This record gives sequence, structure tokens and C-alpha cells, in this order.
Amino acid sequence: MLINLLPDFFAVLESTDRVAAYQRYYNAHRSILEPYWHNYVVDPEGPHFADVVRATALADRADLREMLERTDVVALARSTEQRCAQLLEQDVDVDIVLMVGVGAANAGELVVDGRGIAFTCLEHFTSVTNPDTQGLGLDPELLPLWLAHEIAHAIRYTSPTSRSELRALIDDAGGYYSYWDTGRRAPLRELLVNEGLAVHASQVISPGHAAWEYFGFGRRQYARVRELEAVISRAVVEDLDRAGLGLRLRYLSGGMSDEARTVDRYVLPERSGYFLGARMAEPAIDARGMAWAVRASAAELGQLARAAQATA
Repeated sequence: MLINLLPDFFAVLESTDRVAAYQRYYNAHRSILEPYWHNYVVDPEGPHFADVVRATALADRADLREMLERTDVVALARSTEQRCAQLLEQDVDVDIVLMVGVGAANAGELVVDGRGIAFTCLEHFTSVTNPDTQGLGLDPELLPLWLAHEIAHAIRYTSPTSRSELRALIDDAGGYYSYWDTGRRAPLRELLVNEGLAVHASQVISPGHAAWEYFGFGRRQYARVRELEAVISRAVVEDLDRAGLGLRLRYLSGGMSDEARTVDRYVLPERSGYFLGARMAEPAIDARGMAWAVRASAAELGQLARAAQATA
């Protein structure tokens, strides 16, 4: 189901007291916005919530308004939703949320009460960087790419036929996804293939973009990851079946220090695990198709990868 929060957000901007209006907006959509804040921003009960709200409510939104005048984001989202449903043989409901975020992730996944959510924050897709909103300046034509990525996650996490370790952890948590808790508990192998599968889904749904855009890399970062692929592959071997938040952050997160990403005297590029995970998932997709692979356990994916290597 498509959930469009844009009208309610723009109502905040039209209010005479934007900060108070944002708080009402947050309360009205708490089931989505609270887990968004917990997973991608800061603790909404913590001391920094008010500062972020103030900056968000008072920011200049001219770039967002101009983008929305020339781009039918609802049509893009509906088309992506339909194509993903066919590609991934969707057997579970997923909510697609169009929203304006607070400058954190440009897109992401949630599970709330057992229901998957794929959201995108449109302040990042205006084609213009915006220091007031932390907008990344991505082209709006990349919206299907990112939505497909997140929809693939949501199906892996919630499909009744998924064998993913992440689905089991979310079930154990009462049907709620936490980036932090799953980062502590899921083996690194599962976290890597989870992102790799989503990358492949986005490539099928939204073809024709530069290779690095599917990984969220810049051109130079992509070149460096490819240059160090053998180093990264060797470095990760000992950790694949281990779990720990530090491992998720080292291989799949931005903002980590060079020291935290140093292995055997090499500083691994940020988020290099996205590229490695795509490599790990590719043999299973080739052998069994995207819909099967997105539901497969990491062990099943690994078996097909080893079989492909044996016959190469």
C-alpha cells in the first residue's frame, strides 16, 4: 500500500508554529516516524529530538517544491511497487512510504507489527544539495532504484516463505525491525547478502544507471572498492559467521573512522560490504532467480556460490 505523507508535512510548513506542528505530525504518524527515528536518526525520547525537529521544520524547501512540480513521485512509486511485486513474486503486503525525513537516510526499511515498510525521504532527491536539509542532491530518477532496494529488504524480512536469519530475528522481536539489534545478532554473512540481494533487485527494476549508483557509492569510491575486492574478500572470511554491531558498521555503514575500517594495513572503503554482498548473492540469482534468492538463507546462497566456483 502506498502511504503519502507529503501533504501532512507541507501542512507543517504552512503552520504559524512549525515546530509545534511537526510534533503533531510526528504524533499522528508515530507508527512510522518513531521507528524511523530510532533506526536512522536519534532516540526521539532523547535530548536532541527538539533540535532536529526545529532544523527540519524551519529549513528552506524551495528545492523540494520545485522537484515535486516537475516529477510525479507518486506515479514513480506505484510503478516501482508493481514491478517489484512481479519480480519478487510478492506474497506479503509491504507499505511504500513517501515522506520528508530529517536529513538522515535517503531511504530505508522498517518492520512494524510484522508488516514491512519501504520508505524514501524526498529531501535527498531534488537534484540539488541543500545544507539546510542535509539533502544529498540525488536525481529523482533514482527513486525507483532506492525503493526497489528497500522493498527487497521488506520481503526478505516478512515473507512467510523467507528463510532469512533476519526474518527469524524480527519474528523473535515481536515483528519489529531494529538496525541496531539485528546488527548485534545477525551473522555478518547474512547482513552482507541481504544488501547484495537488494542491490541486484534495484539493478533489475531500474536499469541504466551508473554502476556505482546501485551501491550508493561515488565514482571514485566504486573504483577503489573494485581495486581492493580481493583484499576485502580475504579480510571478511574470518568474520562471516560472527555477529557483532562493529562488523555491520565496518562493512555496511558510513561515518566509521579509518582505524575502524583498517584490515591488514588497508583502509577498507566505506560500505564496501554492499559490493561484496552483491558478489556473494549473484550465483544464486543466476541459478534460481531473484524471487527465490531474496528468500533464501545465507547458507543456501553460500552453497550455490561454492557450487559456481567449483564449476568455474
